[in-house]
Amino acid sequence: MNVTGVKDNVEKIKEAHKLLKRYEYTPGEIQRGYANKTLYINVSDNIIEAKEVPEEIKEKFIGGKGFGLWYLWNAVKSTTKWDDPENEIVISPGPIGGITQYPGAGKSLVVSLSPTTGSVIDSNVGGHFGPLMKFSGWDALEIQGKAEKDIVILIDGNKGVVEIYEAPLESLNSHILAEELTEIFAESEEDKRNISIVSAGEAAEHTLLGVLNFSFYDKRKKVQRLKQAGRGGIGTVFRNKKIKAVVVRYKGVKGDSNNPADVEKIKELGLKLHREIKELDKDQCRMREIGTAHLVEIMDDYDLLPVHNFKYGSHKDSRKIDSKVLVKKVVQGSPDGCWHGCSMACAKAAQDYELKTGPYKGHKVVVDGPEYETVGGVGSNCGIFDPDYIMECNFYCDTYGIDTISFGTTMAFLMECYENNIINKDITGGIELNFGNGDAAMEVLHQMAKGKGFGKIAGQGIRRIKKLLTESYGADPKFLNDIGMEVKGLEYSQYVSKESLAQQGGYALANKGPQHDEAWLIFMDMVNNQIPTFEDKAEALHYFPIFRTWFGLNGLCKLPWNDVEPADNHMTDEPAKVPEHVENYVQLFNSVTGKNIDKEEMLLQSERVYNFQRVFNLKMGFGTREHDIPPYRSMGPVTEEEYLSREERYDKQLENILGLKPEEMSTAEKIEALRKYKYEQYEKLVDAVYKRRGWTEKGIPSVELMEKLGMDFPEVIRLIEKH
Repeated sequence: MNVTGVKDNVEKIKEAHKLLKRYEYTPGEIQRGYANKTLYINVSDNIIEAKEVPEEIKEKFIGGKGFGLWYLWNAVKSTTKWDDPENEIVISPGPIGGITQYPGAGKSLVVSLSPTTGSVIDSNVGGHFGPLMKFSGWDALEIQGKAEKDIVILIDGNKGVVEIYEAPLESLNSHILAEELTEIFAESEEDKRNISIVSAGEAAEHTLLGVLNFSFYDKRKKVQRLKQAGRGGIGTVFRNKKIKAVVVRYKGVKGDSNNPADVEKIKELGLKLHREIKELDKDQCRMREIGTAHLVEIMDDYDLLPVHNFKYGSHKDSRKIDSKVLVKKVVQGSPDGCWHGCSMACAKAAQDYELKTGPYKGHKVVVDGPEYETVGGVGSNCGIFDPDYIMECNFYCDTYGIDTISFGTTMAFLMECYENNIINKDITGGIELNFGNGDAAMEVLHQMAKGKGFGKIAGQGIRRIKKLLTESYGADPKFLNDIGMEVKGLEYSQYVSKESLAQQGGYALANKGPQHDEAWLIFMDMVNNQIPTFEDKAEALHYFPIFRTWFGLNGLCKLPWNDVEPADNHMTDEPAKVPEHVENYVQLFNSVTGKNIDKEEMLLQSERVYNFQRVFNLKMGFGTREHDIPPYRSMGPVTEEEYLSREERYDKQLENILGLKPEEMSTAEKIEALRKYKYEQYEKLVDAVYKRRGWTEKGIPSVELMEKLGMDFPEVIRLIEKH
């Protein structure tokens, strides 16, 4: 990122490297999307070995997230904690990952045990690492153990070597570290585009909210840019293992590097989607113009933009941070894809942004994003409507290795606690954590990076903060549980779900916790009223999590599925599914792998893995009904001011649905009546969803279901029968 002095330090850094282990291999040719080998590295003992991928595992787990779940399942026990040496980080791109003809094929899936949930977490990420790793000969990378000192791992797919170095002098923060390692391992200026780096910054070391940054070299800006595997603290696991970075180098990516069964069909499918994006995106989601930030004004218009810890869904100042403002800050006029051939080009960036705070104050840097989730999280949810603060916070979260979603949701929770006198300046160390105070939010972020002051508390995430405030400061646990926006230990992503029962379920029933990538149903449910009955909602909460899982098995981004739609999509029987694009994906899978699946088998591929992940939660002590309960703030008004902000709406619900007379009730009575009704509705939804999914009333996949899916591994069946 035009980092001053990087080249000057490279020779010193290289001299300080100590080679701990070298492993030589002969990269095999990729066969129909698979290398058929995985790379296992134990950093405790510097063991490096190759594993064959059995056909059964390819058949049942496909790749990507599926491979990650399988290898982690076999690595950990039910008693394993996130910081135990046997915990693994598994990275896998899936069989379709790496093709260059179809938009959105550069994703990797990362799987580990989460510091915040204690169970299995998966996170998807762009960048070049996954495809380059596969073309270097590996379908997945398993990292286990704990190094004694900081290390860097190199995978060189052209030379056929894997090396582990003791690496004491590299910077830790990702925007500098990525530049240093590119200078060290690239053999020429042109070779920099063949380098990709996985790293996590200093805040990942001192908090539980750490992300992994995956780099891709932007040859126009001549800089390594970063994409994040953000959810669940995997970056914290990475630094706990004393890994500074994993570097892959591979030169020679071509259109047929996956050695697909039918490359001409892939080209045909890709050309059709490229055409749609070129012709329709400007009038649909404007992804090529501003990326996911186009959602800011849409969510605000529909009362869905989180404001003040999800109390409200819109704000008069939201226009100060919407896409019309942000578009002026990001570089325009050049492709912005995070993998070759992605014409959706949504990976926006601001160039030469001058930092105003922190250790890099005055530095001019590239800031990636900001994505909608970042704008909603660190911006509106904290009541901060300052685009420059959002850019600054985005940059430091990325380079420090902090999840912007969890940071924003946690800070919003702490701000509400501060304004309710649950915490004060004695606890915060003098920081005034009122809603709207961007300087305070930045101060907490910088403290998190150093593991100092109030940042040590903030960096624990909402679930642990609630426990601390209850046990050490006498806070009311009921109120904290109502306003603490987490389920299973994972902080909510940035959509207000109060008026969408299906989205309440989409968040709270999600395997890893409340992340919208499993089921985003607000518009189907609340705006379009397409799923009015419990059965309709249950069907949607069966289909969409299953279908969306499929992207993570194959190394695909979901955005090209429904963020651009065929012009006649609204005329189809099921427009929310974008059926033409679903058929594209079926044909894409067949064209890469040579198989002959249909839409039903496509869903079965996902259903196998989805239910296996639910049982994995069971293995780790979760995965039952009591862990699927949302905080009340996601369902309805917790406070009187919250009720009064939508008084007409809520009064009508009490009158029309419950037959009550709100004019004869106090606000407190109205809140309580609404709460009782909302939870009753939610429990009915859960019953319907469990039934549709083939789960028991406790939320456990039945033995019969796992046998039917062919996932009846002995340990799986024993776990289910035990519960």
